[in-house]
Amino acid sequence: MNLSYWEYTSWLSNIDYTIVGSGIVGLNCALRLREKFPGARILILEKGMLPQGASTKNAGFACFGSLSEILDDLHSHSEEEVVSLIKQRIDGLNLLRTTLGDDAIDYQELGGYELFTKEDETLYEHCLQHIDRINELLYPIFKAPVYSTKDNVFGFDHIQDRYIYNAFEGQIDTGAMMESLLQLAIQKGIKIMNGVTVDAFEEKGNMVMISTNRFSLESKQLLIATNGFASQLGLQEVKPARAQVLITKPIPDLNIKGTFHLDKGYYYFRNIDNRILFGGGRNLDFATEETTDLGQTALVQNELERLLKDVILPGIPFEIDRRWSGIMGVGTQKKPIVKKLSHSIHAGVRLGGMGVAIGSQVGRDLADLIEG
Repeated sequence: MNLSYWEYTSWLSNIDYTIVGSGIVGLNCALRLREKFPGARILILEKGMLPQGASTKNAGFACFGSLSEILDDLHSHSEEEVVSLIKQRIDGLNLLRTTLGDDAIDYQELGGYELFTKEDETLYEHCLQHIDRINELLYPIFKAPVYSTKDNVFGFDHIQDRYIYNAFEGQIDTGAMMESLLQLAIQKGIKIMNGVTVDAFEEKGNMVMISTNRFSLESKQLLIATNGFASQLGLQEVKPARAQVLITKPIPDLNIKGTFHLDKGYYYFRNIDNRILFGGGRNLDFATEETTDLGQTALVQNELERLLKDVILPGIPFEIDRRWSGIMGVGTQKKPIVKKLSHSIHAGVRLGGMGVAIGSQVGRDLADLIEG
């Protein structure tokens, strides 16, 4: 790409901070850097037309973990680690709401529900037995019991008679959130360049040499915020995890409200604009879903449609309007990676499917690796 003098001097010269990825983490990182360094030249490079990974593709759950997810996490994390993760998610959600305002993201706290199929009776009973234990564990954060049970008031089929209910769970409009974040970044003088893929980078002296599919540039600092695509930039401890999603056309008189979890959180759905947005199913074939390919598979899509027909909307006709997928970043631990890779290169990745909850704080923590 042959850059004009004006293009180079206005957009690509004397860059203080280059951020890879314009998702929730990258934008919050840039906003925090602007707070700390008002006169800095900040550039975000984004390979997609829109944020490419999961920030514009998620289901808009303002959640911190269903009961079965928390119990599952306790198999691989200590109680202290689990409580710390949940507090981090709550703090991150509060930061997101403070940064943009509830109206801008259409935040609604309608509660969250965990459903258990008839075949999941063992898991269901296990969760019921541990409600009091988990409520006690989380009491210092919420100052009230988090989980309780409710009758099947929404008419779902082939499930246990009662839901496990979480009054503290909310939902947002993902598109409105990202639009507001992008507008705020632009207002703060942060430059965003789309359609730019970072191919390689190398630290030389006090600068980082960055090669992209369109141009090369120098930057004093490089901050990686690509999450699900982090392995492509050398962070092998982060594995991509594709999440497939579909949404129905509007359904008359749809009375389902709230956010819903099924099968340890591997499936999730909600009402948006009188439609059911339904995603998940990567547990059907973990190997295939460990990919950065933004596609769909018949295996997962057929199961989503089956669950819609048999469990979520029994006897209610529906049509599928749109299908898509997003790429999350996961690993053996759910704690995000926020660390210096070298003097001038830093990373904030591995959000573990909790980008809405923790992305804002991870972005700020990434920026705070830079000493002022």
